Amino acid sequence: MLRKSSSRSQNRRAGVLAAAVAAGTLTTFSGAPAGAVTGDAAADGTYTATARLVIGDNLRACTGALVDRYWVVTAASCFADDPAQPQALAAGAPKWKTTAGIAGISAQVAELVPRQDRDLVMARLAAPVDGITPLALATTAPTAGQTLRVPGFGRTKDEWAPLKLHTGAFSLDTVSPTGIGTTGTGGAAICKGDTGAPAIRETGGKAELVAVASRSWQGGCLGTPATETRTGAYNTRVDDLGAWVKDLRFRTAEVKAGTHVQAIGSDSTLWDTVADYKAGRWQGSWSPVTGGTLTAVDSVAIGDTVHVFAVGADGKVYTRDGKVGGSWTPLGEVPGGAGGARGITAAARGNTVSLQIIGSDGSLYSTYADYAAGSWATSWEKVGTNNLKAITSATTADSVVHVFAINEDGRVYTRDNRTDGSWTPWGELPGNAVDVKGITAAARGNTVDLQIIGADGSLYTTYGYFDLGRWESQWAKVSDNHLKAISSSAEGNVVHVVAVNEDDKVYNRDADYNAGKWTAWGEIPGGATNVKAVTAATTG
Repeated sequence: MLRKSSSRSQNRRAGVLAAAVAAGTLTTFSGAPAGAVTGDAAADGTYTATARLVIGDNLRACTGALVDRYWVVTAASCFADDPAQPQALAAGAPKWKTTAGIAGISAQVAELVPRQDRDLVMARLAAPVDGITPLALATTAPTAGQTLRVPGFGRTKDEWAPLKLHTGAFSLDTVSPTGIGTTGTGGAAICKGDTGAPAIRETGGKAELVAVASRSWQGGCLGTPATETRTGAYNTRVDDLGAWVKDLRFRTAEVKAGTHVQAIGSDSTLWDTVADYKAGRWQGSWSPVTGGTLTAVDSVAIGDTVHVFAVGADGKVYTRDGKVGGSWTPLGEVPGGAGGARGITAAARGNTVSLQIIGSDGSLYSTYADYAAGSWATSWEKVGTNNLKAITSATTADSVVHVFAINEDGRVYTRDNRTDGSWTPWGELPGNAVDVKGITAAARGNTVDLQIIGADGSLYTTYGYFDLGRWESQWAKVSDNHLKAISSSAEGNVVHVVAVNEDDKVYNRDADYNAGKWTAWGEIPGGATNVKAVTAATTG
């Protein structure tokens, strides 16, 4: 019967595993903690992303693979009370203390996120593993006839608990929606302790993770009867889980206080960095926040939480939150069935976020989230018929949301969403701005600072004094540039402006009203390149 290559224990049994999974297929039987691949010792410096997992006080041992500096992927059965029922594993902290050893680096497992449809779990580490290149997930399906390489820390043919990584070659025999069947070649076999071991496809000098070991016949492994010679194994596929793994990875980075700048990078995913202006420093690197293919983004902060809103390639609107001192929530679709969105803007009004999009028809649509009540409006309200090119918004101290838009004629218009929910008509801003390329707004009390990218690519600014009921009559040119996108965020009496320049890098400068001047442009640290869009929000 197909045996579980689960965690290893010299004095304990992990429990009785399930019987046959189907007539004519391999089956499982009693499984102690898992062992290593019966094969050759791996050369030093190879398969360094392979993790040795010690679960409990040597209760079980498994193998896994580092797929992110914070995450290891392995088999859920390693952590289940009954390894035959991996789908029963609950998300959260592991029941038993678990240590992951990766290329000489040791880290504790802090959280388990299992799949319900297969024997697979993502294990989040309490501290990052740096200096080791994570194993990339395969993006194409496995096919019969391929050869895979499996490294593991389980038993060998003559060693009960090896500390040295071993590896063997396996032929890929069968493919199912969630798994693959393999057979060891040249005496290789999956043994106890190899549960969760990565099945790696090596093509063109690149290694990619196809599946993780789940159960096997264990022919040739120490402790297996000599009459058992089969080396077949069942492995859980991961090649179709790229989006799930990526989304979990984006939850990892701790959210810090300050001005958050998010940028859609060349890979169309969202990256985040933070400026602590009080300390006078930037985070220094960009952290991934949201996967998928994004086309537009805006963000807003309410207290110590950053709310990010993005338009996907499918035209739908998505959101996720980051609370200072915590991590990012999972990505979720904004209710209302938006489709074909072309642009987006968000503004906070107390604990409510007012959210507007440019719909597929070019018109303005609006919805809102009440974060105090934990609810969204159920539909998008169409606010007039237009053919808009870009939008931005800001909330003044009187709780009025002011929306600004570049219309199809390249001019700037505005309208207000009052506290009673009504909308004022569109009106053109003074100053005769034409052929405007980009726009951003930030409020300081009842004053709105509005910046645009002019026809020449330079930065221009104007001001709306809503306590006085008037706008500046002209746009003031701030600097000569060739900008592509802009955003801004107010922090007290300072407005932080961020922009994508013609070199597709991200720069910032401040309108400092305490000092009565603009600071010079400076590139935001971290080396962001080929940036497509940018947004900024400051936590309280």
